[in-house]
Amino acid sequence: MKVEIFTFCDFAQENGGKLTIVGTFDTIISRNFPCIHPLLSVVIRIRFDLWEFSTHQFRIETRDLAGEMRMETINGNIAVNGMGNATAVSHLVFTISNLQFKRNGVVNFVLYIDEKELASIPLYIRKG
Repeated sequence: MKVEIFTFCDFAQENGGKLTIVGTFDTIISRNFPCIHPLLSVVIRIRFDLWEFSTHQFRIETRDLAGEMRMETINGNIAVNGMGNATAVSHLVFTISNLQFKRNGVVNFVLYIDEKELASIPLYIRKG
């Protein structure tokens, strides 16, 4: 399996296997702390090979550099079914509202599939 897309954005939706992503970013700038970011989406597109077609568990954790969890862990299952091709893709789209940040820094979003870390991306929180 391979992560093809793992990003933050202003809006995302999956409809009939098509993925729409609007306004991708990796930095939030705030004048004051603590701050609340009203809305963001997390989008993940994973490609699975034929021998990986089955149900997989996923988990997304968020941690800052001090190791503190920044939000509740997201857990679920992905059912991967082929459509006659040698590979298949699955999309995970999550919308998170009112994400609070106590201070500037970085928050890492880490994706686990079947208890193995598959990918991570940073979300930078800056004062500006």
